[in-house]
Amino acid sequence: VQLQASGGGFVQAGGSLRLSCAASGIIFSLNHMTWHRQVAGKQRELVARISSGGSTNYADSVKGRFAISRDNAKNTVYLQMNSLKPDDTAVYYCGAAAPRAIGVTYWGQGTLVTVSS
Repeated sequence: VQLQASGGGFVQAGGSLRLSCAASGIIFSLNHMTWHRQVAGKQRELVARISSGGSTNYADSVKGRFAISRDNAKNTVYLQMNSLKPDDTAVYYCGAAAPRAIGVTYWGQGTLVTVSS
């Protein structure tokens, strides 16, 4: 199983980035997909989740600014991040949760997002 995240980078506050995560080795359409983020010294936190059926959930801190989506034909999940703030600076990880699994089953390698003030 491989989850390859990309799209991180350096952006000024108020800017946008789009993260992508390409999955292989899983039946992508059956998995719930997540984006988490982690700052050094802090716990990894859930940013957004999209179910296999397309339902979405967001952390309160990103509601209205971030949008998660998936393309089952491309085995890829996206995170569109708008109106970025310095507090969004973190390593972003994509995750895949198998049906009926508790928590994330597989993790990607992470991509760094840095937002300057």
